[in-house]
Amino acid sequence: MRVLGIDGALGGFSAALLDGDAVSEASSDRPDALEAGLGRIAALLDASDLRVADLDRVAVGIGPGSFTGVRIAVSYAKALALAAGLPLAGISSYDVLTPHDAPDPVLTVVQGRPGVISARLRHGSDVRVAAGPVANVLAELLADFRGAELALAGNTKDVTFAIAERGIVVQTLPQRAESPARAVARLALTAPGSSVHAVAPDYGELPALRLRSGQAP
Repeated sequence: MRVLGIDGALGGFSAALLDGDAVSEASSDRPDALEAGLGRIAALLDASDLRVADLDRVAVGIGPGSFTGVRIAVSYAKALALAAGLPLAGISSYDVLTPHDAPDPVLTVVQGRPGVISARLRHGSDVRVAAGPVANVLAELLADFRGAELALAGNTKDVTFAIAERGIVVQTLPQRAESPARAVARLALTAPGSSVHAVAPDYGELPALRLRSGQAP
């Protein structure tokens, strides 16, 4: 199966092409999706002598993560899938950041603005998400947590100590070695393909509203 994966949610903008066992990637650590994103995708396809129509599906990281990166990546993916009549798979940043063999329970954290996170707690069949200031998110997700140990994945820096203060033993899981786009493409191999209109971005907590001087709220 040929899958094009695109991600702008996690640490810049990346694209990856899976063609059977072959993998090619193009990425940037900078949030430059608007300036270079489409060119990077086109170069990736050109290097493999493929067109968008030659793909079996397009996959995109839907967030949470960078608000601007998510918005641009989802727009690109929808445009490409719609133009070529391809199914589109939306892949959550939580799934990108959670190792496939993560123990249960596991808390996956995505960093937002300073002091703000989005997090998903998966405990058995119970899955809950929250976004906002670190203390608020942990209070919402861990208020009734009764386990002795909690696996922690994703952007763990701002939450490890705060969780330990609750008397919970934290097991920090290793970061994925692959790029976000490659993880998106790989996860899309087993994800259901959706119509373009069924894939929606997950922005976590929206950016704070800033009003211009003299502008009414």
